[in-house]
Amino acid sequence: MTSIASLPSIFKRIADELTVQEQQVSAAVALLDEGATVPFISRYRKEVTGGLDDGQMRTLEERLRYLRELEERRASILKSIIEQEKLTPELERDINLADTKNRLEDLYLPYKPKRRTKGQIAKEAGLEPLAEALMADPTLNPEVEAAKYLNAEHKIDDTKAALDGAKYILMEKFSEDAELLGRLRNFLTQEGTLSARVVAGKETDNSQEVQKFRDYFEHDEPLKSVPSHRALAMFRGRNEGALTLAIKVGDETVRIGHPCETMIAEHWQVQDKGRAADAWLAEVVRWTWRVKLLTHLETDLLSELREKAEDGAIKVFASNLKDLLLAAPAGQKATIGLDPGMRTGVKVAVVDATGKVLDHTVMYPTPPLNKIAESEAILVHLCKKYNVGLIAIGNGTASRETEKFAKDVLKAHKDITASTVIVSEAGASVYSASEFAAKEFPDLDVTIRGAISIARRLQDPLAELVKIDPKSIGVGQYQHDVSQSQLARSLDAVVEDCVNAVGVEVNTASAALLARVSGLNTTLANNIVEFRNQNGAFASRAALKKVPRFGEKTFEQAAGFLRVAGGSNPLDASGVHPEAYSIVEKIAEKHTREIKGLIGDSAFLRGLKAADYTDEKFGVPTVTDIIKELDKPGRDPRPEFKTATFQDGVNEITDLVPGMVLEGTVTNVTNFGAFVDIGVHQDGLVHISALSHTFIKDPREAVKAGDIVKAKVMEVDVPRKRIALSLRLDDTPGEKVEGKKGGERPQSQNQQRNAQRNNPAPAAMGSMGALLQQAMKKK
Repeated sequence: MTSIASLPSIFKRIADELTVQEQQVSAAVALLDEGATVPFISRYRKEVTGGLDDGQMRTLEERLRYLRELEERRASILKSIIEQEKLTPELERDINLADTKNRLEDLYLPYKPKRRTKGQIAKEAGLEPLAEALMADPTLNPEVEAAKYLNAEHKIDDTKAALDGAKYILMEKFSEDAELLGRLRNFLTQEGTLSARVVAGKETDNSQEVQKFRDYFEHDEPLKSVPSHRALAMFRGRNEGALTLAIKVGDETVRIGHPCETMIAEHWQVQDKGRAADAWLAEVVRWTWRVKLLTHLETDLLSELREKAEDGAIKVFASNLKDLLLAAPAGQKATIGLDPGMRTGVKVAVVDATGKVLDHTVMYPTPPLNKIAESEAILVHLCKKYNVGLIAIGNGTASRETEKFAKDVLKAHKDITASTVIVSEAGASVYSASEFAAKEFPDLDVTIRGAISIARRLQDPLAELVKIDPKSIGVGQYQHDVSQSQLARSLDAVVEDCVNAVGVEVNTASAALLARVSGLNTTLANNIVEFRNQNGAFASRAALKKVPRFGEKTFEQAAGFLRVAGGSNPLDASGVHPEAYSIVEKIAEKHTREIKGLIGDSAFLRGLKAADYTDEKFGVPTVTDIIKELDKPGRDPRPEFKTATFQDGVNEITDLVPGMVLEGTVTNVTNFGAFVDIGVHQDGLVHISALSHTFIKDPREAVKAGDIVKAKVMEVDVPRKRIALSLRLDDTPGEKVEGKKGGERPQSQNQQRNAQRNNPAPAAMGSMGALLQQAMKKK
């Protein structure tokens, strides 16, 4: 844990980043350290934090973790250098001022314990005075000076061996200077080009594993502006042995010396004045760059690029997951879930309005069996027997065929009022085979469990999707290529925020849903369900305290997010926290009204002034929230339910024709565009440039996952299963998009290479450059 003395600087940095007051950050951190959750703090501790919302709190939490890790590393480095008795006041100051992990590691590099290097071996052989002499006085003749240091015991048998040893000593000195490393890293970040090339010999490899990376066989773009999706694609190509990656500066084929070599020479004041040791020192500079620093910095910068790309991909996944979890629920209606299949048939499950399983079976309305009449009888019987209002159809194989069958049945039986809805079944198979599903339905086949999940996720997406590992829901961008621990932490935070934003009915919620409530965990959630099963429904929030291990701290964190409908206290069905019931009682008493009568009385509530009901604990922000909650108690923040209508007769990618306008559902939003399900088993891509008639920097400015949109088919590539769509319905298929308003398209590879050739990074110039080139030729 961070020392107390370092905490103020952490608070100040976070406050500056969030553009808030330092005391707001310190108060929020104190609450987090006491075990409070982000949803609880942002909802019920606004007076303490000055109104920090859940987004600010999540950023604060993440930055706090990073900065505390930084402080722990700083303390560890200082301790190590002190133990070596090498800590100077200047070094201590620099370490204490280091504001990034890279800067800290650069400062620590000369003192970091390492295996014996060539430079250390050369020092042990007594060659350090030779290196220092040639560095201090380049007029000295290297060969003459080296002859003074021959040493048979250390195998320094000739002047070349002595000069090589001196070179290794200076190379280590040159390459371990923190200021120089910082300058080089910044230069490469700003001026460098990420260069991807196909691995030699793979150019003619036509396998899918290699060809999927063909867009990057000869690809260059500025390092500082590589978007996360392209960076991760190239890293995957490298990991799979199809691509090589390098960081280059300008056109290195025509340069005299490398700019970084020039920067190293300037930093150490190595110059070409025609002196005896100048050429040897130039060679030391060249070797320092090529042998010591190039690979080191390239590895660092590619790691940094990967981290940023992973952060971007995780944010994309988190944003899409939030939109999906907060998608509109179809509501409490008896629902049939259909998990389509061809040979294995369509698995059928019926659930009641609360999601309880009523019936299940299998029917075969599609090829190869085509038992249409028998299947129709099954569907009609189930719809009538259970008064079904919705038919949820998974969007996998045979979904459109199953949808057509269901619609035909409904047309033939006008007395059935159910409607069909295509539902994403992403993750349903993962849930079906999970331990949770096995406990929930131990006697049911995994395929039937999948149909149950499809039905329930139409009724209430949030309640069902929390049972699935967020990474399996399928709305991510290269989710398998990023840090899994960071991804899990981010997605768990999204799920927690969504669950607590909606609230949970304690008497009907599953253990999986309860476990996501602020202050609860899997054990407590299971205890609640078990207690409920044994003792019946909870009559009040206060009754939760009877649940084993449900203590006062847990009650404080969780109670406001748990709802008890029809309980003894009408406030228990609202988002008003029990600790603040006294405020409502004060309002009721002042106006001589029953609490139950206050709830929903908009005209009365909107006439109240929050300031009239504050006390030493609850200020205007909390009282304002309470009044809003009383106006619409337990209000659901999710939108009204709507669904896309797929066009009849358009069931496969081969049915698509450029120019068609189809309705669809946005399934995934990435940094480069949005994917839309138009009912052909393959999502189409709307590039960012075709999402809007006006310029947008982020696709989320135009759409989000779950949106219903109309899209025009622009291009269809059947062999590669690629569909290009546009939300600009006046676009013409085959017409170039460049020049139109909208999001920017990435430059083509040729455009990028031409731009780099026309604007190369500064090359080494003058006699120093010539000297470096001479040293290069020498080796």
